[in-house]
Amino acid sequence: MVNQNAEQIARDKIDEMLKLAGWAVQDKSKINFNDGIGQAIREYQTDVGPADYVLFVDKKAVGVIEAKREEAGEKITAVEDQTEGYANAKLKWVNNSEPLPFLYESTGVITRFTDGRDPKPRSREVFSFHRPETLKVWVEQGNSLRARLQDIPPLNPAKLPAKDLGLRDCQETAITNLEESLQKARPRALIQMATGAGKTYTAITSMYRILKHAKGKRILFLVDTKNLGEQAEQEMLNFTPSDDSRKFTELHVVQRLKSKFVPKDAEVCISTIQRMYSILKDEELDETLEEQNPAEQLTKPKEPVPVVYNPKVPIEHFDFIFIDECHRSIYNLWQQVLDYFDAFLIGLTATPDNRTYGFFKQNIVSDYSHEKAVADGVNVGNEVFTIQTRITKEGETLQAKQQVEHRERVTRRKRWEQQDEDEKYSAKQLDKDIVNPSQIRTVIKTFKESLPVIFPDREHVPKTLIFAKTDSHADDIIQTVREEFDEGNSFCKKITYRVKKDKTDKDGNIIEQGEDPKSVLSSFRNLYEPRIAVTVDMIATGTDIKPLECLVFMRDVKSRNYFEQMKGRGTRTFDHDELIKVTPDAKSAKTHYVIVDAIGVTKSLKTASQPLITKPSVPLKDLAMGIMMGASDTDSVSSLAGRLARLNKQLDADDKKRIEKVSGGVSITQMVVDLFSAIDGDKVEEQALILAKQPKGTDPGEDNRNKAQAEMVSKAANVFNGELIELIDTIRRDKDQKIDHDNIDEVQIADWEKATTEQASDICKEFVEYLEQNKDEITALEIFYDQPHRRREITFDMVKEVLEKLKSDKPKLAPLNVWQAYELLEDPDNKKEQGNKPINELTALVALIRRVAGIDDKLSTFNTTVSKNFQTWIMKHHSGSNQKFTKEQMAWLHMIREHFVNSFHFELDDLEMSPFDAQGGLGKMYQLFGDDMNKIIDELNSELVA
Repeated sequence: MVNQNAEQIARDKIDEMLKLAGWAVQDKSKINFNDGIGQAIREYQTDVGPADYVLFVDKKAVGVIEAKREEAGEKITAVEDQTEGYANAKLKWVNNSEPLPFLYESTGVITRFTDGRDPKPRSREVFSFHRPETLKVWVEQGNSLRARLQDIPPLNPAKLPAKDLGLRDCQETAITNLEESLQKARPRALIQMATGAGKTYTAITSMYRILKHAKGKRILFLVDTKNLGEQAEQEMLNFTPSDDSRKFTELHVVQRLKSKFVPKDAEVCISTIQRMYSILKDEELDETLEEQNPAEQLTKPKEPVPVVYNPKVPIEHFDFIFIDECHRSIYNLWQQVLDYFDAFLIGLTATPDNRTYGFFKQNIVSDYSHEKAVADGVNVGNEVFTIQTRITKEGETLQAKQQVEHRERVTRRKRWEQQDEDEKYSAKQLDKDIVNPSQIRTVIKTFKESLPVIFPDREHVPKTLIFAKTDSHADDIIQTVREEFDEGNSFCKKITYRVKKDKTDKDGNIIEQGEDPKSVLSSFRNLYEPRIAVTVDMIATGTDIKPLECLVFMRDVKSRNYFEQMKGRGTRTFDHDELIKVTPDAKSAKTHYVIVDAIGVTKSLKTASQPLITKPSVPLKDLAMGIMMGASDTDSVSSLAGRLARLNKQLDADDKKRIEKVSGGVSITQMVVDLFSAIDGDKVEEQALILAKQPKGTDPGEDNRNKAQAEMVSKAANVFNGELIELIDTIRRDKDQKIDHDNIDEVQIADWEKATTEQASDICKEFVEYLEQNKDEITALEIFYDQPHRRREITFDMVKEVLEKLKSDKPKLAPLNVWQAYELLEDPDNKKEQGNKPINELTALVALIRRVAGIDDKLSTFNTTVSKNFQTWIMKHHSGSNQKFTKEQMAWLHMIREHFVNSFHFELDDLEMSPFDAQGGLGKMYQLFGDDMNKIIDELNSELVA
């Protein structure tokens, strides 16, 4: 309407918002309570003056709206007292004895809401107004959600150990702190837990308690890849609460969303953020867009297509949103999904950055780092083994006039051509423009030959994951691994997002069976083969593969967060009984994992991950994906149209037929025409005038122009889907890779990566200082330092006491970390046998204390010390006129020696435990040693720890 003032414009917007939310907007002189379930009455009279809007549900006044001009948005909270005054006022024609519970302030752009039923009513910003059906239910419920959150009982009132609740300590802490945060009505909370510490299990436990005790209505579990959604669904299917014998999915309806339909009866919905965005736009989603983490999508709209109110999924549909991997995919375009819902937001991540902390308002309810997890035995640590080859570091030169093999990336078709001139290629070009088979083979061969050093006493190749640069690179690696290890196809597999289809001949007969990536992943996780998997990025993050013991990096990673996530694939603990099912010669539970750095990934400069908006040179595939996802800026559209036009000139008849078959008959030529038309200035102006309902010659405004162009680009982009883009990109790709057969690579480094001497020295110094400070407070330390004659009295529990206090006070002084530091200082040339490592952190701790206390003059594993002392004792006993032990007696003494290695002390009661009980226990030992039994035990307790 022409010549409206700012207040009238705001009220028109508010009217439209109310109508979309299901309210009948009426003038005070035309009240009709039969028009729907809820009415918003303008200028309703109260005893303190007319309220801008009074909300009625089933003929009962329930709320009030205070309307303000848009410019008042910056001080909208200042009018809350005014809103509250109308809510407390006496309404005309209504006998309202209590204040109206639901209070809104709105400019039509910003809307804030206060629920007067809350324990401490506090306004919050909402995307739009709640529906009348919702307010009706809320009135009938009496207590608000925030009031019901106060009813959640303490998680552990009896102060039992967390394991008695089926939880880890870090999980109990996270759940308790989250519930306190919710009870304080903090709108956002961040759970930072190390990879493998059980974030999803923690989230499901919280969901269960919220649904049971606070009567939460619906919860959304938001992920950013289909793979993570399937994994979360499986965990919910397996979850059984500690106070109920039924499965979580038997108690509550859980639904993973696969279309734009959101079932109202589902109490927990699992969805990718991409799908939820499309649901809010009321559009179907191509499933291929759920396979890739959208944070890695190179092209995104400069001005995101805005989410608008969707009555099928109102803002109050979910009460809580748990956001998995919240460090990467909830910003820019995707943040609109979170801003839309009037819900508590709970983030889950192992690797937050400053942006994550800021989004969750620095409300960190769990701060459980990888270092703490390693110290607690929840995660295992890593060691770095470096493989450096000359060509990996320096690159090489293709000489002029030599015959060079050219290979098509996709078809792998080969041809030979003479090199015109010398061509120097850098390490960064390897496996992209130039492939040097010798470089790949040298890395893989060195890895194979180094396995006895990396994993001593192993015959079977540990479960290994190799990170490749591209699909083509991955295929080259797989072929080389199979050849160098002299194994078949099942030994080494590629894991990708897409199902590998059956290969057929011209008659349709299957000549090579296809594979489902889920099946390959399951086999890698649970079966003996494959031993080695190669991936570009599918299992870089978020996928649980506990038996994985080795990560080989043949690609660099520049994002610090992404690198930490990739490393996280190896951090999971795995007990011995489970590990030997897939790795038969594993000697113990998984104690650590090894990073084999074949590209310098552990040394390269890392940056905090940032959302990628554009790149100086964006691949055609990413341009097309960006346009399909809603990018409508002129640069992106014109660039895509230009690339397609150039490609069109290179297509043969068969290529064009293939494209038109997938596109539904639309040719590349037509696509180009439609894209250029969508950004044609005259056509955009014409459409903008239509949207503005203005005649030609007037100015429709920049907003309408942007909206018009977005609509026209969206229409032109309807032809694009994942399959078509993949096909176009396959056809378009640079046909050639040059294969360098002439330059042979050579190994420069194949050795353990060490911390710097300075860092190691600092760690050792801090460890010594810690022991000195606590030697008078902890019994075991007091004995080691000042009472050497009492070392025979040290027990397992005493050593464990030291370890637990150390973990609590100084997590970074985890024994295995300190061990590595001492190793570097005492063995800088790495002359020690590589397999001579501590059995576990307790034995490492005892060895370190002995070294610091001066008992040992150099670092030695405790099992080595015990074995050496045992041998000395046996030789002393056998010398002279002493009777030698029999073969059966020696077998028992060897069992006692092995017991010492892990328990540090031996008592008669131990004879009634494994493995002694199975051999006859106390009675059998007395039968073998007679009256000398106690004397021998005393001697062993003294001599083996000398």
